[in-house]
Amino acid sequence: MYGDLTTNAGKAKLLNQLRKGLIVSCQALEDEPLYGSEIMALMAKAALIGGAVGIRANSPMDIRSVRRSLPHVPIIGLFKADLPGFSVRITPTLRHAIEIAEAGCDIIALDATDRPHPEGEVARLIEQVKQATGCLVLADISTLAEGLAAQTGGADLVGTTLSGYTDYSPAGEAPDLYLVGELVAHLQVPVIAEGRIATPAQARQALEVGAFAVVVGGAITRPQMITQQFVRSMQA
Repeated sequence: MYGDLTTNAGKAKLLNQLRKGLIVSCQALEDEPLYGSEIMALMAKAALIGGAVGIRANSPMDIRSVRRSLPHVPIIGLFKADLPGFSVRITPTLRHAIEIAEAGCDIIALDATDRPHPEGEVARLIEQVKQATGCLVLADISTLAEGLAAQTGGADLVGTTLSGYTDYSPAGEAPDLYLVGELVAHLQVPVIAEGRIATPAQARQALEVGAFAVVVGGAITRPQMITQQFVRSMQA
């Protein structure tokens, strides 16, 4: 659909489809009612009907199911895996990246924080993933310094996904729009706003501070979390 993503033309075509749009993260954990690849594919289809421009999906099974259902949608793929001795979980190794590339994603999201990685330096992993898969790489980071390092290392996009999820980044209930603005001011690659975006107003604010695109997950795709927000508000 996009051509060779290793060429400027193919990359530009893919990014143009995502520009200023909403990307919906369709993920469910094993203990959640909507867990299952077929359900995630249906969730992705509903998101596209609602106007989403892309999907973020976890695991080869889910990505493959979404790709079969929606052959032309841009997919940001990731592979969450818990490895002994490491706190990084988002596509921690080259093997994980290759598996989701083969499942059909266009962009590979990986943890690009300063935390120890099982295969060494993040820049080396980014380079290996791009060479082995031909996919674009989205670096999920938690600080400006990590975003700068990811860009230097060859990441095609940088996302604020992990702000508040490392012990050295600011935690809070609201999205880290300050970090989005800082990244936009200092980077040349597109900045994706992601993490704790719970309302349409917050998504709009992310675009206003310069985000290239916005990822929203639980506020759209986790009905148990949405229900909790209503209940808590009513009981307050």
